[in-house]
Amino acid sequence: MVIDSDDRPVAVIEVTGVRVVPLAQVDLAHVVDEGKPDTSVAAWRESHERFWNSEEMREALEDPDFTVDDTTPVVLERFRLLTDLRLAE
Repeated sequence: MVIDSDDRPVAVIEVTGVRVVPLAQVDLAHVVDEGKPDTSVAAWRESHERFWNSEEMREALEDPDFTVDDTTPVVLERFRLLTDLRLAE
């Protein structure tokens, strides 16, 4: 079950694969499959680093010095949408 920012269920998914890789090894195939507007690994990384290094993230992690670099492990998840619960509303 996937929930939104307000803790409402929005989808049912099936996880089809999970990889943990260093940030430097995120490839273009993952970037494209993520379905965001990023068209390069560099653009994907820039937008994700902006989020990961944000004050909100550091606050949520309770770590004011949190940062990511090439060696930071990232979880790359592949999934299939089974049901979009927003369509049932």
